[in-house]
Amino acid sequence: MREEIIQHLDNPAQLEKLYRSNKLAFKKEFNLLFPSMEESTTARIWHERLNFESESIGWGTSKELLFVIIAALLAWLTAEIPRLTGIEPDRFYPRNLSLIVLPGLAAYFTWKNKPPLRKVIIIAAVFCLSALYINLLPGNDESDTFVLACIHLPLVLWIMTGVAFTGRQSKNYQQRISYLRYNGDLLVMTTVILLAGGLFTGITAALFEVIGISLEDFYLEHFIKFGLSAAPIAGTYLTQVNPQLVNKVSPVIAKIFTPMVLAMLVIYLAAVILTGQDPFNDREFLLIFNVMLIGVMAIILFSIAETTRNSESRVGVGLLLALSFVAVCLNAVALSAILFRISEWGITPNRLAVLGANLLMLTHLAIVAFGLYKLFRNPNEVGNVEKNFALFLPVYALWTVLVAFVFPVLFGFR
Repeated sequence: MREEIIQHLDNPAQLEKLYRSNKLAFKKEFNLLFPSMEESTTARIWHERLNFESESIGWGTSKELLFVIIAALLAWLTAEIPRLTGIEPDRFYPRNLSLIVLPGLAAYFTWKNKPPLRKVIIIAAVFCLSALYINLLPGNDESDTFVLACIHLPLVLWIMTGVAFTGRQSKNYQQRISYLRYNGDLLVMTTVILLAGGLFTGITAALFEVIGISLEDFYLEHFIKFGLSAAPIAGTYLTQVNPQLVNKVSPVIAKIFTPMVLAMLVIYLAAVILTGQDPFNDREFLLIFNVMLIGVMAIILFSIAETTRNSESRVGVGLLLALSFVAVCLNAVALSAILFRISEWGITPNRLAVLGANLLMLTHLAIVAFGLYKLFRNPNEVGNVEKNFALFLPVYALWTVLVAFVFPVLFGFR
């Protein structure tokens, strides 16, 4: 996109078309280019336009607000299905938790970004077939393949929500990065909404308690589920209409937690060695080890997205490079432990699923680490780090689909 901006700087119509095709990518590339072309009047006008921040909170169009309200109400009604129909909550929620919020988010992005009709049909079909599949899937709490399907199906639907988010540009790696940034912003905004809602609930309940009226059961029955169901949809709406609300929070989170996580992992690795812990035979330790690895992977990916967006210094890139290297070491330990357990006790659905996930993460981390090394040596490699990171995402998607839909059949639903 950088070359296209330079090429069409004196062509207002083409520049506007380029901007509308991918606003976030255009803004990032333009701001990187601006110091070299600030003598141009057109460049100065665009710089002011792209970097102007309104001090007021926008609420979008009335149609968009109405769409979001309806989506939030439908999410709440979905969460209320056990109470309205008599279905056992223990049966309903493990299977359908992701179907409470994600259909509304996918519908919102489909309506907002207007992907081709063929893609709309595919998105709708995946959600409908997934709902049927998970509710008809035989299994119980002791069935490994059932648990794996319940864990991985939300990831499949999250991926389809990403397809709706990218609209007509699913193959554009910058749009994939934008989707991941949106998830970081959504996490921040949803947390703020839930904290505010919790504070409001606590104060309201306390006020009524003073006059002898207990609202605890009433709130739990009617409002808690609504708040939990509607918060991600409301958070999505606010981040899309007012990106300035949280786009300064995410870089701060990344800057603070990257060195903290790096220090913690180095100390943890040293503690593992000194205490003589054995992940090869301790199943619970290995499970915690892998959960920690997933968390580390998430913060690395989030930090990479924020670092590349905000053009961090060599120190920031160096910290990410060190963090990715430590994560590769952790992944290698976990992977060797999984292979040891498979060689000793054979293949089970859980072991195969964890093995595949660890192999993918190890490969991806190695690619990311190499990209960060190149970026550390050459600041112009920012785009390549993003590209390498985004192009690997479909591989995760394929593995997630295999675990959710193929594993139960492959292992006889056990």
